[in-house]
Amino acid sequence: MGDKITKNNNNTLNVPDCPVIPFIEGDGIGPDIWKATQNVLDNAIKTAYLGKKKIDWLEVDAGEKGYERTGEWLPDKTLETIEDHVVAIKGPMTTPVGKGMRSLNVAIRQKLDLYACVRPVKYIDPVPSPMKNPEKVDMVIFRENTEDLYAGIEWESGAEETKKLISYLKENMGADIAPGSGIGIKPISPGNTKRLVISAVQYAVEQGYSSVTLMHKGNIMKFTEGAFCKWGYEAAKENFGDKTISEAELYDKYDGIQPQGKIVIKDRIADMLFQQVLLRPEEYGVIATPNLNGDYISDALAAQVGGLGMAPGANIGDTCAVFEATHGTAPKYTGLDKVNPSSLILSGAMMLDYMGWQEAANLVRNSIASAIRAGKVTYDLARQMPGTIEVKCSEFANAIVEKMK
Repeated sequence: MGDKITKNNNNTLNVPDCPVIPFIEGDGIGPDIWKATQNVLDNAIKTAYLGKKKIDWLEVDAGEKGYERTGEWLPDKTLETIEDHVVAIKGPMTTPVGKGMRSLNVAIRQKLDLYACVRPVKYIDPVPSPMKNPEKVDMVIFRENTEDLYAGIEWESGAEETKKLISYLKENMGADIAPGSGIGIKPISPGNTKRLVISAVQYAVEQGYSSVTLMHKGNIMKFTEGAFCKWGYEAAKENFGDKTISEAELYDKYDGIQPQGKIVIKDRIADMLFQQVLLRPEEYGVIATPNLNGDYISDALAAQVGGLGMAPGANIGDTCAVFEATHGTAPKYTGLDKVNPSSLILSGAMMLDYMGWQEAANLVRNSIASAIRAGKVTYDLARQMPGTIEVKCSEFANAIVEKMK
């Protein structure tokens, strides 16, 4: 029986040699990719630490399986268990239409205040990519998780509440809104923006990235996304004044030559940044962004390195963190042992990094690359890589484990 991970006041973790880690298997393909992931993680830990460390996995209820067991899609007990154990991992989950909850994934983020959605995007050779030089892609998205349009503050077209709100906005605020409109509210606050940017800059400092880019649409939405940009610069200066310089300072004071030990804080308009990460990806490292922008660019960047099947992700707050597959449940492949488990496996590697078990995390990533180079891959990669052999999800996991030896 293992012990709980605990968190210190300075945000560092106390990780026992046998931590208890809650997991949500997930819906659809969830059971298949979770079984593969557990196989890879357990063997990486055993190999890296010669059996001196291991994880005691604790299943918690959520999604379709949770509903069958408890009658609830996301039981309070599950949230309490995750928060109590500090670190958790989950497969993809479906929120059935008309069941009252907008998204189980969003609900977990908001209820546990997991305000930073962290999505590293780095090419693994030789994964097929539409880019000419995918090896130049090495970015980490810090997406604000709790507000913006994803706060879910909206009213349906034709509803009485919507009519009242439109009437109020017209009469009291001078807003010109077309009849029959649906209305959504886009809150962006200084406190939530600054804590997100602080975590992004701290990550850049710890991982050696040379820049943090604030992605926004502030040229149009001046008091929300424009404010995000303004507050982001303030957060960097207030908390990392000795470690950061603005892009303006880079050229005004240093003639465009980045001083050693300094991180450049810059900002880019969202639509322009979508061009830049395609044309000049090497110029961008950590990107901090409001919720909706972050959703778009995370998936777009994942496409540059092989798709969501190769994209890990985490949702991190001050009290706990949940690591997750970044793709959906793919119900047509349920139970077929077919799909690529790499997204969840790589998210597990992120989890090991977060726990301070870097040796096991690096072993996972290196073994995935070695398994792909060996040419036995799941269908999504096999159809793009001539000469490879298509294998099942579980067989691919076994191939990864074999490479650890």
